[in-house]
Amino acid sequence: MIFFRSCVFVGFVCAFASACTPLLKSQPSGHEKLIFCCRADNDLYRVIVRSYGCVPRFDSATQAIEAAPAGGGVLLLADGYPDTRTPFSIEWLNRARQKKLRLFIEYPSWIPGLNLEAVKKFKRERAVVAPDGLGPALPSYQILMLNGCHYIPSNPERALLVGAHVAGYDKAVYGLPPEAHALLFEIPGDSVLISTTRLSGFVQGRFAPHAQVRALWIWILRWLNPDVGDLNLQWEPRVRPALGRSDYLPQDAERQAFDASINWYRRSGLLVAPSRVEEIHRLLKVDVCTSSIAPIESDESADGSLGVLEGIVSEIGWDGNQKHRLPLRADCNSEVAMNFALDALLTGKRESAAIAANLQDYVYFNSGLCGGPRGNPEHPAYGLIAWGDISKPWWIANYGDDNARVLLGTILTASVLKTDRWDEPILRGILANFRTTGKLGFRGSRIDIADLERNGWRHYADAETVHYSPHFESYLWACYLWAYDKTGYQPFLETSRAAIGRMMQGYPNQWLWKDNIERARMLLCLAWLIRADDQPQHREWLYRVASELLERQVSCGGIQEWLHGVGGGHYKIPQSNAEYGTGETPLIQQNGDPVCDTLYTLGFAMLGLHEAAAATGDAELKAAEDRLTAFLCRIQARSESMPTINGAWLRAFDFDKWDFWASPADVGWGPWSVESGWGHAWITAVMGLRLRDTSFWEIAAQSRINEKWQTVQSQMSRNNGAPWK
Repeated sequence: MIFFRSCVFVGFVCAFASACTPLLKSQPSGHEKLIFCCRADNDLYRVIVRSYGCVPRFDSATQAIEAAPAGGGVLLLADGYPDTRTPFSIEWLNRARQKKLRLFIEYPSWIPGLNLEAVKKFKRERAVVAPDGLGPALPSYQILMLNGCHYIPSNPERALLVGAHVAGYDKAVYGLPPEAHALLFEIPGDSVLISTTRLSGFVQGRFAPHAQVRALWIWILRWLNPDVGDLNLQWEPRVRPALGRSDYLPQDAERQAFDASINWYRRSGLLVAPSRVEEIHRLLKVDVCTSSIAPIESDESADGSLGVLEGIVSEIGWDGNQKHRLPLRADCNSEVAMNFALDALLTGKRESAAIAANLQDYVYFNSGLCGGPRGNPEHPAYGLIAWGDISKPWWIANYGDDNARVLLGTILTASVLKTDRWDEPILRGILANFRTTGKLGFRGSRIDIADLERNGWRHYADAETVHYSPHFESYLWACYLWAYDKTGYQPFLETSRAAIGRMMQGYPNQWLWKDNIERARMLLCLAWLIRADDQPQHREWLYRVASELLERQVSCGGIQEWLHGVGGGHYKIPQSNAEYGTGETPLIQQNGDPVCDTLYTLGFAMLGLHEAAAATGDAELKAAEDRLTAFLCRIQARSESMPTINGAWLRAFDFDKWDFWASPADVGWGPWSVESGWGHAWITAVMGLRLRDTSFWEIAAQSRINEKWQTVQSQMSRNNGAPWK
């Protein structure tokens, strides 16, 4: 939070604005009639002081009401929120009536004529402007995020702002549901405006969007005093983009962004410290995926040997904090490791090299991710890598895409650190996924341990599976193509080439989601197919997908989210208020919403464009990559007060608002979430590769993994693919 200078008031010295006149900065007309009852650290009070200088503030409602000039406006703000309601009484109301004051009261203990119920907390609700609207800046059904909102249920005749479970990006597109809770309303017959929650904690609570929150406060202040004049309320958000849209981009911007990301990994608390491992494992064993406490910074004992957590949840608390997401995912551990390896390469820091090695060792040797049946050569799951550790629903799953990104992360780590320590598990992982890939080159999204035991791996190898989803399929093809280049094993090339051809025959109408996520994911295997087998048709495929993806690259360099239809499978835009918040969804409500997705699209687009430009030498692809990289440098999060966010790439960025904003309909990974792996990790990694003026393919070219080929083939041959006994 930005701490603003405030004035000190003694007794009633500042009962009248004239006492503060020498300190006022461009004080608007009527401003002297606004009287505050709140602590000096209240966000609204600080913003007013910063903008206009000294304003009357008192610690008690009695003082504020008595000091207010006749016809003035008094703000009784919620200092005790959320634990304690703001005191209010009939005596204060009667005195305000006598003086013809206008009162604004937050989170009150009593409201004349209304029954107040016990405090409740938002679950998936958002604040929505009522149908009559609050002026041009706050039209009807405008959505605002009042993070961590605690409110007092009440039953006024007419509300101005409500809390409701609604679908929509900026606007509640399906209107208000029957159950909507009043957040702001007037008391009929009195000049009293009630907020059933605290609105004045907008800086600490990171309320959004910024412009609409500002407009709401201007509306309230003008309700308190219609003569207040212009109100230029300005504050710096606690979490903001590193640079504005048109700010000068330093020559070393990429290096700054890379370093900030590595520093975020160190300070986010995601590297598991010995002091926290027992608590984390206890929660995961009962399938609790979110920490019960706000994130704490990592300590020096967190060296990667106990793994790294999945990330930061999207939900923002009333105090602006976000909690840790606890799963110990294999993909995140390996993807974080590759970035510490790149940091060691760029800086020479031995500590970073050690963390990278420890994280990879955690995946393959020091956790359950590759243990049990996956570590038994006799078992059909041998060589596969669990989705996550400790929690059974995570441990049973074998996602092909997650396995692919684990393997890619390890390949890059090993190549940068120049070690063969993980070459055998890399080859085992590639072959284990390859032998559960069907005749047509598709594997499907996941194969669980129980299914493998019941069917055996040959059941999947013999199947004619077709799954038109680059999100789930394409990175395994990239792994197979890389392995072909290193081993010369022809089926790796033949299977991948045939599957990619079929995928392109179905493009775009048969693809699962038909969106830019899938285009971004398809680029890597197409680039590496050119490396392995450079044919005119393969280049045509790459250019077609890349050009249609880049049709949505906007002038600032970001790539706008865009779907054909409403999505598919488990990933769909909500088609009603009831569907909002019930599954995984895009960040948009409709095409045209001005948002970019760093989690699912931009990181993989950056990797794909980088490898495509390197494989083809195409200047336009390189220019598109450069524009995207510059955009990502600008939108990296900065926060002096929140080291657990500073240096991260939050999932959503609205390039019109130039702020972190989108529809939070996704049940698990909303706009303000941060994944330690996935897009965040690949953004960081590609920046590291760019700083070395190299590509993934080139830096991994010296791998001697083929020396382990015979050994691993022998290990894999010990299971014949039949059902497990």
